Amino acid sequence: MTSITAISLGAAGLALAAGLRADLRRRAITPAALVRQRPLAILLAILDLAAAALMAAAAAALFCAMLVAGRGVLRLSSAPGLVGLGCVTVLTILWSEGKRQIQYQRPPGTIFAEWLTLSGAGLLAASLLARRTPAAMPHAQAVGLAGGLALLAGGALLAVIVPRFARKYEGLRILDRVGGPAEAEPQFHQPEYTPPSPECPNPGLWRMLDSQTTEVEVLDLLKSLVVALKPNLVVETGTFLGHGALKLAEGVKENGFGRVITVEFDPQIHAHAKRRFAASGLEPWIEARNESSLESTIEGTIDFLYSDSHLANREQEIRRLLPQLDPRGLLVIHDASSHFRLVREAALRMEQEGLISVVLLSTPRGVAIAQRRAGRR
Repeated sequence: MTSITAISLGAAGLALAAGLRADLRRRAITPAALVRQRPLAILLAILDLAAAALMAAAAAALFCAMLVAGRGVLRLSSAPGLVGLGCVTVLTILWSEGKRQIQYQRPPGTIFAEWLTLSGAGLLAASLLARRTPAAMPHAQAVGLAGGLALLAGGALLAVIVPRFARKYEGLRILDRVGGPAEAEPQFHQPEYTPPSPECPNPGLWRMLDSQTTEVEVLDLLKSLVVALKPNLVVETGTFLGHGALKLAEGVKENGFGRVITVEFDPQIHAHAKRRFAASGLEPWIEARNESSLESTIEGTIDFLYSDSHLANREQEIRRLLPQLDPRGLLVIHDASSHFRLVREAALRMEQEGLISVVLLSTPRGVAIAQRRAGRR
């Protein structure tokens, strides 16, 4: 083995290890979380991790070999330099796509399929260019064949996994990623996914657990409001994975009295949230219902109403439950930013009608805090 080969392999190994470590950390993948998945999902997840790491290793090996051979000079216009730049380009795309895969619960195998597609396209382009100078690539035909096969394989894999993913409700996609026997295991924090808005130009300052659960800081706000206001009855519409209900219940427990009623329409998601409540130790403070917020019957006066259900149901459910809200109580509406015009405009419309008074908080997804006008003194 020559010194150039040894150095290149060493650089590739370090880049591979660093890439895998960085990707595992940002995805918060643990062996326990991985083995809960189906065997095919485990294989695809491993291939996703390997794709970006292999591109980092290939780029490191090429650039290192060029530096050693060129005695410190890196000729990017040469064939190895162009291949190295191609590897860096593909790595950048895959790393960015990996972030989107985490934020939007894209299915395992997506990154690997994109790697096959991009690499295949690169190999095909290289083989076509080599036809002008056959001496530069003696096996151009074989390279082109390999590129075509990789392109077809990547396209076929995307054709299999993407339609199934697209047909599935987003909440169930999130449940696929976080569900399992360890329902009490916390999800990891990541920067908020929503783009900037006029009222919140720096959403990345906030944290999220997933694209449907309330921002981490707003979850903390919910608990603080419950502790400060001492409500007897807290009602939440849209349980989802149960993080909001748990924060509300933490506040109720700290007060030493009260209860939380949380309503979720989807039976699968409701069952998961129930298991999470049981594992949390807060189940005695929570009444979880599997029903629609448009049909649920709440007895008594509501002191704190948190509206976080399906966007299209918000206005109707608030109008339905508003007469039961104590005039001194609080209505908190999530997803009231300019990104979610349906909810924001509904809140402002009800204010114009004289039903509620609204304060809009500038969080990434938006929070409206309101009170009933009728009966308020």
